[in-house]
Amino acid sequence: MSCCDQPGLQPVEQAIQTLLAAARPVSEIEQVALESALGRVLAADQISGVNVPPQDNSAMDGYALCCADLQPGVETSLRIRQRIPAGVAPQPLESGTAARIFTGAEVPAGADAVVMQENTREEGGGVVFPASVTEGDNIRRQGQDITEGSVVLTAGRRLLPQDLGLLASVGVHQVPVYRRLKVAVFSTGDELVEPGQPLQPGQIYNSNRYTLSGLLEKLSVEFIDLGIVEDTPEATESTLRKAAEVADCIITSGGVSVGEEDHVKSCVEKLGAIELWKLAIKPGKPLAFGQVLGKPFIGLPGNPASVFVTFLIAARPFLLRSQGAENVSAPTVSVAAGFARNKPAKRQEYLRARLVSDEQGVLKVELAGNQSSGVLSTASYGDGLVVHRLGETIASGDAVDFMPFNGVLG
Repeated sequence: MSCCDQPGLQPVEQAIQTLLAAARPVSEIEQVALESALGRVLAADQISGVNVPPQDNSAMDGYALCCADLQPGVETSLRIRQRIPAGVAPQPLESGTAARIFTGAEVPAGADAVVMQENTREEGGGVVFPASVTEGDNIRRQGQDITEGSVVLTAGRRLLPQDLGLLASVGVHQVPVYRRLKVAVFSTGDELVEPGQPLQPGQIYNSNRYTLSGLLEKLSVEFIDLGIVEDTPEATESTLRKAAEVADCIITSGGVSVGEEDHVKSCVEKLGAIELWKLAIKPGKPLAFGQVLGKPFIGLPGNPASVFVTFLIAARPFLLRSQGAENVSAPTVSVAAGFARNKPAKRQEYLRARLVSDEQGVLKVELAGNQSSGVLSTASYGDGLVVHRLGETIASGDAVDFMPFNGVLG
């Protein structure tokens, strides 16, 4: 017998797999400047044309020498014959001498170690070196980080800030990426008004528009805002048609339930098909997925917390895969629960939660407050989502899966 509170609800993991199987990544490729590539998806492997570092270089400020010039087991004084700052090509090391060298400078031919300046002293016109110096000390070898001809980043990777630095380190200044996904978004509900306007009786501000625009910006997609659509079949159908013309994917908030004023689902079925409806998820059960005139459609619930959670859990991996990204999973860590949930979950719940440290400094996770689908403030107060799995209970101290916002929103 199902643990769900209603029969026929799609398990979350199964629903995600359905969406991913339906994703059709964009194929168009464009070249963008490296400084504009953050968050974009690589369309081709990036291969280094150089070694990093290009030559052996010093990891410290100190002295380059040849270990064979040191007397075994005792301190040795050597004359300094050259000074090598970073960016200057050195002369070969003279036998029986040392070279003053600085961090990042190329190690001269004939030297096989660098001694930190702190471990030396000046005496009698020379520099005295310790009795124990090992070949290779404080030398960064050529190609230690990256070797010429190696793949530094693979196609399908969504570029992070450190990736931009890595590509710059091998001389890349432009990268091939898939074009931005175009996502059309609109909200339904005659009760909605935009912030800045006075509220009339029965009206609420349209928070979902701004939640979704922020979430989509984090994914580096092109956001096409179609605004608020009145609750009529005619307006809903017209806007869906327009969305299918201008976008690669359509996302709506509200209108996919079964109320008399919820027209999105019926209009989608008229123009295309609903392939998935209602998930065993809380918040956010009335989520729909299908296609409108051949364009993928994701119908999110209307409640603010439901929009936020279902986007992260279901829409985010679909949109990432549609952009050509290989890794679409949400980062998850195991943390001790600082709360209890004694009743088995009838739907898989995603609890807004925050990380805290107890008196011993041990990290645990506590609920951020009210978990109602209409309460968005706990998403701002929280640090991430705790997964309360279908049919399970949670006792204080249990290890729970925690999805940090700073990972899943990246």
